Amino acid sequence: MDAIQVVHQLRRRVRVVVPALKGEAERLCLLEILLRKHAAIKDVRVVPCLASLAVRFDPKAIPVDNLLRLVDTVAGNLARAPKQAPTSTHCDEGAVGEISVAVEGMTCASCAALIQMSLSRDPAIRSASVNYGTATATVVGRLDRPALEARIRALGYEARPMDTLSQRKMIVERERRHVKEARRRAIGACLLSLPVMVIGMAMPRSRFWHVVEFALTTPVVLGAGRQFFTRAAKLARNRTANMDTLIALGAGSAYGHSVSSLLAGRHHLYFEAAAGIVSFVLLGRWLEERAKGKAGDAIRRLLDLQPPTATLIRDEIEVVVPVDDLMVGDILLVRPGERVPVDGSVTGGRTTLDESMVTGESMPVVKGPGDPVTGGCINGAGSFRMRASAVGQDTVLAGIVRMVDHAQATKLPVQRMADRVSAVFVPGVVVVAGVTFATWIAGGARFSTALGNAVSVLLIACPCALGLATPTAIMAATGQAARRGIYIRNGEALETASGLTVLVFDKTGTVTEGRPVVSHFAVRPGFDASEVLALVAAAETGSEHHLGRSVVDYARLRGIEPRPADDFNAEIGKGIRARIGRHVVLVGSASYLAEEGVAVQVPSLDGQTPVLAAIDGTFAALFGISDRPRPTSAAAIARLHDLGIRTIMVTGDVATAAHHIAAEIGIPEVVSQASPARKQEIVAELRAAGESVGMIGDGINDAPALAAADVGFAIGTGTDVAIEAAPVTLVNGDIAKVAEMIELSRKTMRIIRQNLVWAMGYNTIAIPGAALGELSPMVASSAMALSSVSVVTNSLRLQKDK
Repeated sequence: MDAIQVVHQLRRRVRVVVPALKGEAERLCLLEILLRKHAAIKDVRVVPCLASLAVRFDPKAIPVDNLLRLVDTVAGNLARAPKQAPTSTHCDEGAVGEISVAVEGMTCASCAALIQMSLSRDPAIRSASVNYGTATATVVGRLDRPALEARIRALGYEARPMDTLSQRKMIVERERRHVKEARRRAIGACLLSLPVMVIGMAMPRSRFWHVVEFALTTPVVLGAGRQFFTRAAKLARNRTANMDTLIALGAGSAYGHSVSSLLAGRHHLYFEAAAGIVSFVLLGRWLEERAKGKAGDAIRRLLDLQPPTATLIRDEIEVVVPVDDLMVGDILLVRPGERVPVDGSVTGGRTTLDESMVTGESMPVVKGPGDPVTGGCINGAGSFRMRASAVGQDTVLAGIVRMVDHAQATKLPVQRMADRVSAVFVPGVVVVAGVTFATWIAGGARFSTALGNAVSVLLIACPCALGLATPTAIMAATGQAARRGIYIRNGEALETASGLTVLVFDKTGTVTEGRPVVSHFAVRPGFDASEVLALVAAAETGSEHHLGRSVVDYARLRGIEPRPADDFNAEIGKGIRARIGRHVVLVGSASYLAEEGVAVQVPSLDGQTPVLAAIDGTFAALFGISDRPRPTSAAAIARLHDLGIRTIMVTGDVATAAHHIAAEIGIPEVVSQASPARKQEIVAELRAAGESVGMIGDGINDAPALAAADVGFAIGTGTDVAIEAAPVTLVNGDIAKVAEMIELSRKTMRIIRQNLVWAMGYNTIAIPGAALGELSPMVASSAMALSSVSVVTNSLRLQKDK
């Protein structure tokens, strides 16, 4: 390949890099458009800043080698084409992609609402979502990254890329520095404010003490609190407002009134209120940022799994290089105690790996030549060499981080309602404060009293608690789930799982171990057993099904190394047809062979799954295949029943084998010999009957049902198609995690409801109280700060569940 480098290759998806087009957003968009025109290509995703291209295709319509040659030719032609002067910052109409960036500078939910509203008005953007809790923005459309970042900067905020693990680490490090800076500001402001408050409570009439108050308050308001005024001014130029606007108005009014009164020789000063407002808000924001940081600990732990450097073997010389510089095919050395830098396979040496942080598997796993290794795992006592097979965005660890990121940034329906309230909250509060001031003045109150009550209204109002109610709970819950080996693609799955009433289970590889073995093999008289076994195993080499792999393993145990089939076609859920030399081989169920014109009667195999084989149109052999239930399956099903959830097994296996396994683990309802379409129909029928349905599966034949269910749970040891179709992945395949996920989701929704009730109830009671003069500005500012902290602290209770 001249123009492309293959980064990652699966049966139905490849990812390549086009180095010559790095940063060439328009040409990459054009490459995407050209590739999409090919009928065999199902989807194309481009990351311009990395010149990365992910292509999903139909391997039956276009072999992978042909696809790579096509991509290489088209990319090469585009790279060699002369450059044209750019005419637009947007890609062509057909090139639609998703971009996520980290947003810095948001101080409340109104900030997120402002950015989202502004981005949504851009005709190049189909949808935009900005999450205050996770400080991220995600857009889908034709806007490229530099244009998106420019739009966000124009509103007074900073946007940072977060595509790679290294970029995410930089963002996390910036967040840590931000929390430290917030702590320094808060402590400094509080130390200066305390004596001001003590003096203010004494209500001195001496000008000396008034000057002391002024001297201590000025650095608090104009130093530590300068950020509120600069942000409010920037927002005012954009004709918008947020929580900083309310604080700037409140603290600025109190400070300005006090300075003018001091100069005029009057005694009604509010220096303690101005200093207290800024100090309490800074203290609250520090505690809030610190608590939000704890909610994001799951991401931090995942990012720390990737080592910053790796030992590259180049011409038998060891060279330490940054992980970001590694390429597919590089040979790496991993020493005892080091973390595996990227995904790959062992080429030399033997060792044990601790895979617990990635897969949840507690016991060390022995690895030798040819065995796959996952980036982020800790090496045991042995050294080994490995060949990198996936780097950068394509590693398992990067995929997990993206999944957790996406789940935490998802907005639930309840949060969208809170966003709508936050969008009009600040302007509404300013109006209420103005009405409060005018009403008190009209009623004959002193100017200082009216001003104090208006300032209290400005400060007591808090859209922050409303904006944090949902995302902090989701962050804490998805982080807790990730630590348990449950990876959630989106927050909606977390919400929906709390209301599941029925769970539909696949059998093989889901409730069973997925390692079926041939326990019975019989050949029809007139056929040679070794020849039949060799032909059937050759036919099954192209299959991804567990049963097919068991036949291949059985043949190898008997000393037969199957050759690849000359032609292969799979009827999902039924069987396969293959041509090996001059023979046509059919392997599958009795019904599949009957459809192909081969009549056969299947004897009872006492709980085993029968697999039949026909050669050249004649029934030739019968395999009996057995698979043991997972050790945790029976306890997992019992736990689900305790939660009030109905369980059903729907499998493509025969009735005897299906009922045998179901009875062993305690599933009362069984549907056997179900095709993929039938599985999907059963899920649809249950949903039509008013049930909320979860589907648990691991194979290609489960993908339609996983996608059709309210929540799909994919077994992490299953196929890529199943994992892509489901919003929840159980990394180590333990179905006991399903019950844990449901319990966690119920607790999460309960905490979200508590947060929303508190946030809305607080504002409903506090604003009228402030308008009626029941709260001083200092008390109002402290209450506002504590309201946000209480919501985040309540969400953090999710991280304490074991």
